[in-house]
Amino acid sequence: MLELNNLNAGYGPIQAVAGLSLKVAQGEIVTLLGSNGAGKSTTLRSISGLLKQKTGSIVFEGKELLKLPPEKIISRGISQVPEGRRIFGRLTVEENLDVGAYLVRDKAVIRERKEKAFELFPRLAERRRQKGGTLSGGEQQMLAIARALMQAPRLLLLDEPSMGLAPLLVEAIFDIIRQLNSGGTTILLVEQNARMALKVAHRGYVLANGRLTMEGPAAELARNPEVQKAYLGG
Repeated sequence: MLELNNLNAGYGPIQAVAGLSLKVAQGEIVTLLGSNGAGKSTTLRSISGLLKQKTGSIVFEGKELLKLPPEKIISRGISQVPEGRRIFGRLTVEENLDVGAYLVRDKAVIRERKEKAFELFPRLAERRRQKGGTLSGGEQQMLAIARALMQAPRLLLLDEPSMGLAPLLVEAIFDIIRQLNSGGTTILLVEQNARMALKVAHRGYVLANGRLTMEGPAAELARNPEVQKAYLGG
């Protein structure tokens, strides 16, 4: 479904990703592991078109994305939930969802997707007229995911969905990730909580200093002594 070949990406003179190649098959949850600065978020930003300084190849469903702007990439079926949520604090929950559907022209489709989001996140339904900035951290994360789902993506990019959340909310967010995947959404997940990421993922890649150092089935990575020492506290 998604294939990166020899991706190089950076910011000015800083090369954050160097020669990265990876694949995500349809129906998978694939996680990217690595310490801060390893290039994980840069990889997601490159895929979604938010980072312009990049070379190599990014192929989604057989079509090259490398030079496309973000709105074209979204229209192809990829949505990103950014690190830090980045919801619109002055807009209501419902207005945030409307923003997420800005490429959708059919109002009936927008209503239908909004109701699906409220079914998935009942807490958001209760707060549909509440300003996004007044929500708790967990509710804001739910809203960020729901907003991304308004485009009905086939591939969802999740950047640190559990950051700053209490353990019970972390469990709830990962339950939602499983639910979305069971419903047919393919997911590429960046997550500092490596233990939870490897529990939910089918496969994983480990990055260090922008380079791929390890890959394999999630269960195998979880048993790997190097991964345990570096990311699982073993």
